[in-house]
Amino acid sequence: MQPHRVVALVTGPQASFELGCAAAVFRADRYRFSVCTERPGAIRTTEGFTMLVRSGLRALDRADTIVVPGWLPIGSEPSPAVVRALVRAHRRGARLVSICSGAAALAATGLLDGRRATTHWRYADELQRRYPAVLVDPDVLYIDHGDIATSAGSGTGIDLCLQLVRNDHGAAYAAQVARGMVMPPHREGGQVQYKIEEAQPTESLGTLLDWATRHLAEPITLDDLAARINVSPRTLARRFAEQLGQAPGQWLLAQRIAKCRALLEETDLPVETIAVRVGLSSATNLRRRFHAALRTTPSAYRRAFRAQKSSESSRSM
Repeated sequence: MQPHRVVALVTGPQASFELGCAAAVFRADRYRFSVCTERPGAIRTTEGFTMLVRSGLRALDRADTIVVPGWLPIGSEPSPAVVRALVRAHRRGARLVSICSGAAALAATGLLDGRRATTHWRYADELQRRYPAVLVDPDVLYIDHGDIATSAGSGTGIDLCLQLVRNDHGAAYAAQVARGMVMPPHREGGQVQYKIEEAQPTESLGTLLDWATRHLAEPITLDDLAARINVSPRTLARRFAEQLGQAPGQWLLAQRIAKCRALLEETDLPVETIAVRVGLSSATNLRRRFHAALRTTPSAYRRAFRAQKSSESSRSM
C-alpha cells in the first residue's frame, strides 16, 4: 500500500502547535508527512523560534491531503499563487483541511462558498465578515465534507485529523493512532463548552469516561455514572454539558457505536455478539442505533470497509 501523502502548507508567523497536531497524527505508518511554504527558507513561529522549510508550492501537486495549520494574522490574504495551488490541488482530487485560523486560507479560494465551515470561535465573526458566502458555524469542533474539512481552535485539529484517519483506514486504526498519542479516539461536543467565561472550575470527567469506555458491555445508566463520582444525576448532566457539550447518554451511545465500528472492521463476529459486547443488548437495537448514526447497516458497513481494504491492497501490488 502506498503511503497517503499529507503536506502541510505553512506561512509565517506559523502556530507551531497547530502544525504539531497534524504532524503527530500523520506520522502514522500509513501516511507520509511533509511541510511546504510559498517561499522556502526560514519561517518564524508564533512561539518565537524559526523553522527551515525547504519545499515550495510544487509539493502541493503531489499531495493527497493538504493541511493548512493556521493562517495568521487572520485578516491576511493568501497570495494568488497560494490560491491557485490550492484550487489546482482540489480540482485533481486532493483533500483540503484547515486547523483553526487556516479556514481563512481555504475561504479565500472560494471553495467554501455556500458550505458550512468552522474556525476558532474567536475568529468566527471576522471570517464571516470577510467571506459572507461561507456558512460559518462557530459551535462545532470540526466539519468534514469529504473533499474539504475545517476544524475549530488548535487542539481540535487533532480531532479532525483522527476523523480523517478514521475515514481513510477505519475506526480501529484511528483508535490505534489515538492510543499512541494517549488521546481519545473521538471527542464529542462543540466549542460552546470552551466559550464560557468566568465559569466555576469543575472536576474533570476523564477518569469516569475511561471507566465507562472499559465497561461498555454493561448496562450503564445515568445513575450509575453519577454514583461513581458521588454527584447527583443533575450535576453529572451539567458537567457533561460544560465539558463535552452533550448529554451523558449521547456520549455513551457514541462510544458504543465507535466500538461497534472497530469490531466490524477487525473481527468476523456476528452482529448479535457485537451488540452484546458494546452494550446495545440486541442485534435489532444495534442495527437501529447504527443506522441512525451512520445511515447504513452494520453488515453493509463491514462489506464496504473490506471492499475498500481489498481495493487498496490490489493497488499497492
